[in-house]
Amino acid sequence: MISDAIQHSGHAFQMWVTFAIIIGALVMFITERATMELTSVGIICVLLMFFHFYPVMDADGTGQVTPTRLLLGFANPALITVLALLVMGQGMVRTGVLDRGADLMLGLGGGRLGFTVIMLIILTAAIAISAFLNNIPVVVIFIPVMEALAHRYRQSPSKLMIPLSYAAVLGGMTTLIGSSTNLLVNGALIDAGAQPFDFFDFSLPGLCLAVAGLAYVILIAPRLLPARRSLADDIIGGSAGKQFIAQIEVSPTSAMIGDGAAGGLFPSLPDMTVRLVQRGEVPVLPPFEGYRIEPGDILVVAATRKALAAALANDPGLLHPDIGGSETSDDRADDGRWLEGGQSLAEVMVAPASGLIGLTLPQIGFRYKTHCIVLGIQRRARMIRSRMTNIRLDAGDVLLIQGQHDDIAHLRQSRDVVLLEWSAEEIPKLDHAKRATLIFLAVIASAGTGVVPIVVAAMIGAAAMCVTGVLTTRQALQAADAKINTTIAAALALGVALNETGGAHYLAGILLTALAGAPTTVVLSAFFLLVALLSNVISTKTAAVLFTPIAIDIANSLGAPPAAFAVAVVFAANCSFASPLGYQTNLLVIGPGHYRFADFIRCGVPLVILLWIVFSVVAPMFYDL
Repeated sequence: MISDAIQHSGHAFQMWVTFAIIIGALVMFITERATMELTSVGIICVLLMFFHFYPVMDADGTGQVTPTRLLLGFANPALITVLALLVMGQGMVRTGVLDRGADLMLGLGGGRLGFTVIMLIILTAAIAISAFLNNIPVVVIFIPVMEALAHRYRQSPSKLMIPLSYAAVLGGMTTLIGSSTNLLVNGALIDAGAQPFDFFDFSLPGLCLAVAGLAYVILIAPRLLPARRSLADDIIGGSAGKQFIAQIEVSPTSAMIGDGAAGGLFPSLPDMTVRLVQRGEVPVLPPFEGYRIEPGDILVVAATRKALAAALANDPGLLHPDIGGSETSDDRADDGRWLEGGQSLAEVMVAPASGLIGLTLPQIGFRYKTHCIVLGIQRRARMIRSRMTNIRLDAGDVLLIQGQHDDIAHLRQSRDVVLLEWSAEEIPKLDHAKRATLIFLAVIASAGTGVVPIVVAAMIGAAAMCVTGVLTTRQALQAADAKINTTIAAALALGVALNETGGAHYLAGILLTALAGAPTTVVLSAFFLLVALLSNVISTKTAAVLFTPIAIDIANSLGAPPAAFAVAVVFAANCSFASPLGYQTNLLVIGPGHYRFADFIRCGVPLVILLWIVFSVVAPMFYDL
């Protein structure tokens, strides 16, 4: 039936060209001769040009593969959902919520990274299995937690991110609403007049596949993935132990007042080494026996950038030294830009022959000339035990500075300092943590309970992050990854071309012809493998819509229960493990994991084969084939 339809199709030329474009796209993605964004846009351009000159016409002479349909992927609700969730995830990171989540998870895991990661992977799948959440927001929730854990233990995030995505997809296979792909298959069944699924109709075979897949994800997948880090990670990681000299002036309302130094360490400054306390004109040196902190004391501390950033996030003014009255009134006219708006940390190095050499911070007036404030000074040559404001700068000194993004970027034009570009990092807005958490939980709850569609909830949540001041517009735009935008659009465009030229029906027809007379179980197994392979190229959603009617057609022609072949579409369409194109969770982890296209092939192909084998074994048991 299917093969006959293809033989009489008038679109054979367009179909074969579409196959060629798909193969060419895969070659470009795998070889990485161009970026994923450029390759994706190139695919869409080729499709637009080809179908303009060689259109696919219906019986009424109307073109079916129009520019509007090929470009519709850029407005696809699934794409908008992913981008909006990325913006919300950035809001959670910017407010430090996820760092606290990592601390909680690490505590539950007994401080052991391996056990904690396994627990998170199982929890990710369990949440998706529970059907309270679609698997896309599940991944959004746990990506920053995994990143925080990897950074804390100096582990490569590339070992963790793909397993996280796979676990969510495996969990989403088990219930009707665990994945949007499952809902699309169910909708296609209704459109075809077939019996739709109930909520737990395929939960038992889905659990069999999920358990086998999770065993692979935990035990084997990390061994197949590279330990890949970005250049910035390597540079920052290599300087993680670098100590800056900073200065803290104890205010009359400080929580540190009255603290003593048990064993020479201050409990209120757990990650800092106090090298000197200046009380009026009297210096107090270690081990600080009998010393209690009083208002007005100046503490000279040595700490890593991470410790200083954490202290600054909790108390924005803690590390701002009192420069004194050296500056003129003109210098002070723009005082305070380092206290306004979104603030970032960065490092600058005092250049050779700089005009700053030999001068102290009060003499320079650095904060009033650059609108950036110096929080700490790092000098490798010797230990400094004096107030930061008394240190005379030398060539090669590294200054840890705070300021607005534009003010830091303006330092590129300075001849006195060299901006270390990789070092720029935004300071978490801990005072916005509650509002970010409330927005995030409201979105997850409303989408998970079905009060509103997930795309509506995600869009409102992303807008709320900006309206409430959690994110600036610039930060929100940066969070919307162009790689995700273009690759999803390209995959959907390929799906349109494959559908309208009859390519999917043609492949199914070849399958039936090749397996003529074979047992139903063999046809079902081969059909699963076909859908699984194509779902890695044309997206899971496209595969679900294309192959559900074909599944019903095949089942009827064989006299088999349509539910068995419909379930094959559900599971196989979700098997988009061998490519980042197929499913949104794979695209979500590309950036954090620093992945290449080939990484998904190396890790995903064995998982697709494993699930194919498991399905081929368990499906006949559940559907009496």
